[in-house]
Amino acid sequence: MRQRHADEAEATAPEATVPSAATDEAAAATAGEGAEVSEAALALDDPSLYLNRELSLLEFQRRVLEEAMEADKPLLERVSFIAILGSNIDELFMVRVAALRQQVAAGSTKRSLDGASAAQQLKLIRETVIALTEQAYACWHHQLVPALAAEGIHIVDYGSLAADEKAALKHYFTRMLYPVLTPQGVDAGRPFPRISGLSVSLVALVKDSRGDVKLARVKVPDSVPQLLPVPGSQRAAAGQRFIWIEEVIKANLGDLFPGLEIVEAHPIRVTRDADVAIKEIESDDLLETIEEEIWKRRFRGAVRLQVAESIPDHMVSLIASHLEISSDDIYRFESPMALKRLWQLVGLDRPDLKFKPHAPVVPKRLRLLPKQDLFSVIREGDVLLHHPYESFQPVVDFLRTAAFDRDVLAIKMTLYRTGRKSPIIEALFDAAEEGKQVVVLVELKARFDEESNIDWAKALEAKGVHVVYGVVGYKVHCKTTLVVRREGDVMRKYVHLGTGNYNASTARVYTDLGLLTCDEAIGNDAVELFDRLTGYEGEQTYDKLLVAPRFLRPRLVELIEREIAHAKAGQPARIIAKANGLDHPEMIQWLYQASQAGVKIELMIRGICSLRPGVPGVSENITVTSIVGRFLEHARIYWFANNGQEEAYVGSADLLPRNLDHRVEVVFPIADPRLLRRLKDEIIDSQLKDTANARELRPDGSYVLRRPEGDAPAFDSQAHFIEVA
Repeated sequence: MRQRHADEAEATAPEATVPSAATDEAAAATAGEGAEVSEAALALDDPSLYLNRELSLLEFQRRVLEEAMEADKPLLERVSFIAILGSNIDELFMVRVAALRQQVAAGSTKRSLDGASAAQQLKLIRETVIALTEQAYACWHHQLVPALAAEGIHIVDYGSLAADEKAALKHYFTRMLYPVLTPQGVDAGRPFPRISGLSVSLVALVKDSRGDVKLARVKVPDSVPQLLPVPGSQRAAAGQRFIWIEEVIKANLGDLFPGLEIVEAHPIRVTRDADVAIKEIESDDLLETIEEEIWKRRFRGAVRLQVAESIPDHMVSLIASHLEISSDDIYRFESPMALKRLWQLVGLDRPDLKFKPHAPVVPKRLRLLPKQDLFSVIREGDVLLHHPYESFQPVVDFLRTAAFDRDVLAIKMTLYRTGRKSPIIEALFDAAEEGKQVVVLVELKARFDEESNIDWAKALEAKGVHVVYGVVGYKVHCKTTLVVRREGDVMRKYVHLGTGNYNASTARVYTDLGLLTCDEAIGNDAVELFDRLTGYEGEQTYDKLLVAPRFLRPRLVELIEREIAHAKAGQPARIIAKANGLDHPEMIQWLYQASQAGVKIELMIRGICSLRPGVPGVSENITVTSIVGRFLEHARIYWFANNGQEEAYVGSADLLPRNLDHRVEVVFPIADPRLLRRLKDEIIDSQLKDTANARELRPDGSYVLRRPEGDAPAFDSQAHFIEVA
């Protein structure tokens, strides 16, 4: 069906009316309460039918922590899950907590889908984070540290070191750390220093010869290893020994403040608001504006202060007053101050403590014979790639082949997150040098990748690539590449579409899908897409691609309505959706209505899910699972039974407001019957029967690990994909 819309009003409102009433019963559980069933019928927008977004996100972090607690996983992989948890919690404060604090400061009356105010959500987040991090530190100290020691990897305290070890570390401090460190006093002439976000500092009380006690601070440099090997050890036979860098600095603070007595010193860490809103419409130069905002972000308002358990209250109060934060923003933890610094341990050369290396395979069709080329293979039929089980290299080869093919005239692509060392960028450099017309939309607003993307945008421009920085008002999140090739009298369009970023590094650890095709309609749609991205919006026309924000959400609603009609006609009706998040109220309400009509709905939602499954009369036909395992589940798939004429779509969009309403996303059909069978029977069905890494969402918002029936062995879908690749 050809889709035409001339203005935004038509694009954002589907023709059908959003369902507004439920049937006999509904769950009345709110965040933090048990699941109860109300006798009265509820409207489908009733807050009791929704799980809190922020608590759902924290439930995902709990699932990450559970992976660290699994004793049967390789030890350093367990450590990596603790580091991931620490990094994720940091981002929660930098973005979500910061946004809620802004709402409170502005006096906003906005409430979440489950009816909670911003202040209520901040309270719930604090309670949950404290409990979660206490469990994480307990896992680290009582499970992982002893297990590491048993493997010859020791994390030691300064007080436990022998004299020769302390002397060796003193020598290291003098040579390697002392020149880098900057002691900072705090008095009338030296105001409290601006502490950058996510940096660890030592704050100390120092006493002068007159007995006056003053505050001082030393930033722990993040440019050196955070865990220092203990040199000169008489216990070398015991294995590797490491000590946290702040302990070494603390032991030698006297060198930084000569003539002063170090009364006490403690580590702290500040997290700052990173929820930067770019005023694009007011900006004459988007690149310059974003560069400025990135710099400002390092010193925006503090949203969290982490302090050591040992620090006295009077010091905490003094620091908090300088940072202008309340007691609700202060979190006391044991060492280490930042869990994400444990990534250093994961990098140790101990393959015996890690997952067996996985070498992604190149699909048989792409193992080219001497006289074959990639374009001829694509002309024979579409190619579906399943990463990381299948290699990302064919995507790189697609661009490299295009760069040096004399018949290729133009290459156009979108870049969202591509990494620091990118073979994709190198291929684009080559294409520009070969005289191709190369157009790249680099999304400068990709959060926390802005600096990298700015660098790549400048480098591409220096090579003669036409670079577009984005679309005003939207983030361009789609993963699309168009290659235009002259073949006789035909200008054939070759297209790569994907669910994951053009990032060769993350393609080894994220599960994603990609499609290589020269389907004429998709090629024409890709031309239309890039014309709109590089030119002006105007009227858009697409045959096969579902492009957000105008066309994707209305089409998904139509597909759900079709399943509802099948169910009401007594025909089998089923929906399977796999995404990273589900929080769009309209989509949730349509899924509720489909469940009420008898449609069987199976959702695989890795992270945030505000839909409450299993509510009698509303969502008893909906199941939700989340797979958390070795690889990060990242693909998005939308499958509809359609009374035996099944349809499946794959793409970059999650079922979140930001994806469906505020980003440029592309979801594409899997039309080739052979690929459709593979997608459904081999990929989707394998994940639906996972009993090793899948956890099922309960009506109260908790998750329970799905177990195999009887004595059957657990089925690990990710391990299965490695085996059959």
